[in-house]
Amino acid sequence: MPDTDAQLKGWGLIAGNGRFPFLVLEGARSQGIEMAVIALKEEASPELEKIAKRLHWVSLGELSKTIELLQQEGVTQAVMAGQVKHNKIFSAIRPDWKLAKLLFSLPKKNTDALIGAVARVLEGEGIRLVDSTIFLKPLVPEPGVLTQRAPGEREAKDIAYGIGVARQIAGMDIGQTVVISDRACVAVEAMEGTDEAIARAARITGGKPLVVVKVSKPGQDMRFDVPVVGLPTIDREKLIELADASGIAIEAVPAAAMTEPKDATRGINKE
Repeated sequence: MPDTDAQLKGWGLIAGNGRFPFLVLEGARSQGIEMAVIALKEEASPELEKIAKRLHWVSLGELSKTIELLQQEGVTQAVMAGQVKHNKIFSAIRPDWKLAKLLFSLPKKNTDALIGAVARVLEGEGIRLVDSTIFLKPLVPEPGVLTQRAPGEREAKDIAYGIGVARQIAGMDIGQTVVISDRACVAVEAMEGTDEAIARAARITGGKPLVVVKVSKPGQDMRFDVPVVGLPTIDREKLIELADASGIAIEAVPAAAMTEPKDATRGINKE
């Protein structure tokens, strides 16, 4: 973690929606770092203005303006934090000339390709993206059951089945979440996001017990794409408290374990 005067300077935050940007700002401040914030108008909360000392608003397509503002603030290393809904990237975006040129050059137009290309452009401008969890290590769970209740036998079988399905769709960059019931796939996450995939599964099954499995993609880039499970506020303690009260079991699984059949009975599940 940053611990010298030089390492405390030149930090920026590109903020999307949710609580994640707030947590990054608070975590950075606890390390003695004040970040310059570039907030996305279509996504970021206006409440950021109350806690960020230096904040600028940009639209999703304003790549040139984003770079200019980061450079004006002296930013040399930046964190991307907060969700940008995938459908907005492809439906609401109005690209400036720099982003339009970038989009035209991409052989694939999926989210990973787009954000990865933006990251390379930023680095070409002297702004290095870093792991977005660097200031949030206490929120990254250790492997194991996080709740009072562990998965039951039926749930364990659904988890094992779900991990296999989820790994396949994640490898194709479709989504990272599947919802399972009795070893049948009820819903697959795509561009709508995890929350809506879970809600759709609940509607389909009419309240039947479900298991939710979310995995990392192969080669997951933690600089700008952190798989999360939790409340929209990313309040870990409240999430676990509510899970315990509702009889929900949550278990964190190391990425390596999900490639081994003997460990495939661990995951994140809901009943």
